[in-house]
Order: sequence, then C-alpha cells, then structure tokens
Amino acid sequence: MSLQVLWGLFASHPAKLINLLALLFTCPGGMLLHSARRRAAVALSAGRSEETMVGGWVGRVSQFYYVLGFAMLAMALLLSWFSTWI
Repeated sequence: MSLQVLWGLFASHPAKLINLLALLFTCPGGMLLHSARRRAAVALSAGRSEETMVGGWVGRVSQFYYVLGFAMLAMALLLSWFSTWI
C-alpha cells in the first residue's frame, strides 16, 4: 500500500484507527493481569504463605504486572473515549 492510501484511510476513518490502537493496548494489558493472577495462584498452591509471597520476588513481579496491566487498560480506555469525540 502506498502512503497516500494509508493517509486516506486515516483521514476518512480516524476514530476506527484510534480504537484499533486502543485494542492494541488492551490485549497485552489483559494478558499481564492474567499472568499476575496465575503467578499468584501458582505461588499459593506451591505452599508459600501470603506473607512471603508479598514480600518476596513473586510479590514484586506480580505488583509490577498489576501496575503495568492496569496502566495499559487505562490508556486504552482513554484512547477509546477520545475516539468518540472525533
């Protein structure tokens, strides 16, 4: 595709492309949240207590996954809301 065709798509349907960008933020954010839940469940089923899990390496990684996942979902929501104003 040439650049003129791509620019024509953006000029005629900017809200759809912004929603596509929001979707591209949503999928990895949801996967990060799912990974954090799965990691916590595996750690608890392995016999680790919650106190050692929160303070240890698993807790820090899970907290990072939660923060990054929710930030990506919030960014996707803001982009989606922004596309309704266009």
